[in-house]
Amino acid sequence: MYIIKFQVPIVINLKDVFRPTRTLLLSLLAAWSMIMMAPSLAWAQFGGAGAQRSTPAVQLPESGRIAPGTVTTQQQAAPNPSGNVVNSSIQIGGDFQGSVLSDKIPTGPFQLTLEDAVKLGLAANLGVLTADDTSRATRAERLRALSNLLPTISIDASETSTQINLAAFGFKFNLPPGTGFSIPTVVGPFQYSQLLGNLSQSLWDPVSRRNWHASQESERASNLSARDAREMVVLAVAGTYLQTVATAARIVSQRAQVENAQAVNHQAEVRKEAGTNARIDVTRTLVELQGQEQRLNALESDLRKQKLALARLIGLPLNRDLILSEQLAFNPPPVPDAAGAVQQAFQKRWDLQAAESQVRAAEIVVSAAHAERLPSASLTADYGLLGSPVSNHGVYTVTGTLNVPVYQGGRVKADVQQAESTLHQRQAELIDQRGRVEQDVRTALIELETAIGEVRLAENNRGFANETLREARDRFNAGVTTTVEVVQAQEQLASAESDYISGLFAFDLARLSLSRAMGEAETDLPTLLSGVHPGAKP
Repeated sequence: MYIIKFQVPIVINLKDVFRPTRTLLLSLLAAWSMIMMAPSLAWAQFGGAGAQRSTPAVQLPESGRIAPGTVTTQQQAAPNPSGNVVNSSIQIGGDFQGSVLSDKIPTGPFQLTLEDAVKLGLAANLGVLTADDTSRATRAERLRALSNLLPTISIDASETSTQINLAAFGFKFNLPPGTGFSIPTVVGPFQYSQLLGNLSQSLWDPVSRRNWHASQESERASNLSARDAREMVVLAVAGTYLQTVATAARIVSQRAQVENAQAVNHQAEVRKEAGTNARIDVTRTLVELQGQEQRLNALESDLRKQKLALARLIGLPLNRDLILSEQLAFNPPPVPDAAGAVQQAFQKRWDLQAAESQVRAAEIVVSAAHAERLPSASLTADYGLLGSPVSNHGVYTVTGTLNVPVYQGGRVKADVQQAESTLHQRQAELIDQRGRVEQDVRTALIELETAIGEVRLAENNRGFANETLREARDRFNAGVTTTVEVVQAQEQLASAESDYISGLFAFDLARLSLSRAMGEAETDLPTLLSGVHPGAKP
């Protein structure tokens, strides 16, 4: 079905009838020229326009996952049985590694608590800023989709001055001589003014309405992802803070080991001077002393690098000296029930809720693709004044359009298939995300139980190692044993101290990881170093 719309505006003021004959003839000739041009204008409109296509469904990306990076914790059994039993670590990737420098930091050394570090990270970390920008972009998409349903109103004002060359259109006038007048080949110039108010409104467009609902769900998913990004920043900043505190504690312990090694080396030197000790005993204690000093240097280097990484996470200048005021704590809470913790995580994890919204958005897009076969209706209207400033008249146009899709070349089928493919992908991602959430919770619970047991055993072992070193040094002073026993006791104490600090860090990191797994890292942060377990009220 072809519809040809053709309008020829002919404006003749009746007052012209009473004007001189010349003016009337000029007006009639101008109207006649426009009528003669009508076939070419109609043909141009017929050839340039075609059947109107219906509104297409706005397709979504295949994957609904929006993540500026990753933050994960890991707990592994140490491959070397002589070292730490369990090694815990935190891995940060993507935008969460960076930040925007803050311009409100005072000069000089910066005293930093755990809570202050997290607040700075939530304000300056690039992962949060990226997620917020993504959320604003989806909000703009929702407003753009809504604009297709709201009326469009505009006001046009124009001033036209024109002159028509009738000879260019083939008009030749040969009047009989003696008539007393002639018809010019050029009409004008004449001018007119126009002031119009335009209105365009979609009366019924099922696809646009569904596109708007899909954009609402996409915006909600983006907002939930931004909220989940805050949880990730809490995990990244607090985990890095605790790791730095643990390194500082290892340095304090290592300095004590260096002092012990210096004391034993001095005793060996004294005994050698007295002739009661061999040179090999002095060499053995010296090797032990230098080994302990090397460990101290390596730990101090790690501490400086970890402070730089922490400063990058929270937007502090890298040349600022950070003083961390928190200490590792061990207040073992009751370990939550796994089934209850998993159900709580299903209800509160922001990334899981975002995945559910992504599925709902994909379902709406499938419905929008099917709705492309439905008719749509729209209304356009304009009203204004046409004429000269001193002589004008009201004019208006009202057009109602009903668009009934008949054949669109298979586009609807293609849109439906693409929307269904996206829906299947996002449904699979939702199922995978539920499994990931449950895995996170159960893994965090296992790590928490392991860390609690490690700290308790390491605490006892540290006491035994201190007692062993005291006895070995007493035996060495009494001349009952050599420095071999003392050096072995020193190594055992160093290992016990390292295991104890690693256990404390593993415990605090496991509690933080459990809070993140249950979707409450930001909420539970004030009670992280207390005895309140994640998810419980302090």
